Amino acid sequence: MTENDIFRALADPTRRAIFEKLATGSMNASSLRDGMKISQPAMSQHLAVLHQAKLVRQERKGRFVNYEVDPDGLALIANWLAKYRAYWPERMDALRTLLKDMDQ
Repeated sequence: MTENDIFRALADPTRRAIFEKLATGSMNASSLRDGMKISQPAMSQHLAVLHQAKLVRQERKGRFVNYEVDPDGLALIANWLAKYRAYWPERMDALRTLLKDMDQ
């Protein structure tokens, strides 16, 4: 799994919506479909992509499979973002200076 896999998985608006729902807690596929116009096979396919990207994990409970956000996948995103964190304050300061100069 690479950052590309994660960003490719989250590039789809439906998968982002699913991921955001799972950020509120563990759910099965049927619960995830509530309020979404998506078929069960499409939901399964989206969940498989998120699972392969290690953004969600699954746990079987009886005849249902519950899905939840996988912290390991989030750690990879956080590590990727951390590389650029130092860059932004400097760029924001330069933007503030530019905007002040433009106001004068």
